[in-house]
Amino acid sequence: MKQPLSRTISPETARMLELGHPWVVADGFTKRWQGGATGDLIELVDGSGRFLATALLDPAERVVARVLAKERIRLDRSWLKARLEAAARLRKDHADLADSDAYRLVNAEGDGLPGLTVDRYGEFLMVQLFSSAWKPHLGPLVQAIQDVFSPQGVYEKSRPVKTRELEAVSEGRVHGSLIAGVHAPEQLLVRENGLNFLVRLRSGLNTGLFIDQRKNRREIMPRVKGKRVLNLFSYTGAFSVAAAASGASLVTSVDASSGYMEWARENFGANRLNPKKHRFIVGDCFSVLQDLAKKEDRYDMIIMDPPSFSTTGKSMFTTRKGTSDLVAAALAILPDGGMLVTSSNHQKVDIAEYLKELRRGALQAKSELRVISLAGQPEDFPYPVTFPEGRYLKFAICVKTG
Repeated sequence: MKQPLSRTISPETARMLELGHPWVVADGFTKRWQGGATGDLIELVDGSGRFLATALLDPAERVVARVLAKERIRLDRSWLKARLEAAARLRKDHADLADSDAYRLVNAEGDGLPGLTVDRYGEFLMVQLFSSAWKPHLGPLVQAIQDVFSPQGVYEKSRPVKTRELEAVSEGRVHGSLIAGVHAPEQLLVRENGLNFLVRLRSGLNTGLFIDQRKNRREIMPRVKGKRVLNLFSYTGAFSVAAAASGASLVTSVDASSGYMEWARENFGANRLNPKKHRFIVGDCFSVLQDLAKKEDRYDMIIMDPPSFSTTGKSMFTTRKGTSDLVAAALAILPDGGMLVTSSNHQKVDIAEYLKELRRGALQAKSELRVISLAGQPEDFPYPVTFPEGRYLKFAICVKTG
């Protein structure tokens, strides 16, 4: 292994690193860096040459370096294995994974492996690279993964920057490749909270199950018995299945994709839930809400977990511009005492800003909302307190009181 190159960082970046932030963002100092390839190990130093950290170089990206350790290291199988073992211990000691075999094993910066995640789906693992800097190290990484987790197969997906924008046009496209072990079935059955879900490890940007919502789905399950539930932006119907399996009298799932809607029906069938007893609507969520309001159709719980960005025909949704309008439209068909369950994974919208959007929606609808539960991602998605970007998920359960 070649000797890591030394790279000088700005005083501001040095202060951020000393405060525990794991990123070096491109600036005037990094533009003067000479040489080095994507994936090179580098030593970060301040203006006086004082060593600060070992990092992975990714010169073509906005985050040009990601800190691996505050000491000098060898990025080899042994070092990676130690990080993976620490991640496994954290989940064993602190995560409630009973009745689930789909969850996160490594959460990037939250487990000291920035730009890299590893998810479990039954006996198979999915490695996702959010930085090209990891590609040259896939060999020892996969060996360490096999040492620690002993999966039947390991898949890899590289994540494009504009993931949400691309997801809408990526159905059926192959984005995942097998890098070790044997192939998983095209439709792989996994468990979450005792329920069955079908996932796909090769096609699509996502697998069909957003595992960061596992705990939040469990949170709604005891609240829905005998209630009418509307699930907007339902994707493959995970929240819908959780509601139907927990005794909801009617679950209506709405999504713009007919493919995802068929997938949702299959998930109902995988749990011996008769999809004919529930509703599946392919369409724009705003238009559907307008139609339901005209019909004076009412729901006791409305769930909305939209992507940060989506486009349907002439309608465009963004978290910053669309949440308040969506809340107002949903409140029009929610009776007093009904529950509004809202979620956002937009990293750049913090919890205070998100609650302001909910407030704007309530004021627009001339309604009152009471927040009774406010959560984020589960324990298998840890993040350092020095890395606010790691707390991206917002999940609120609200009650309409007027």
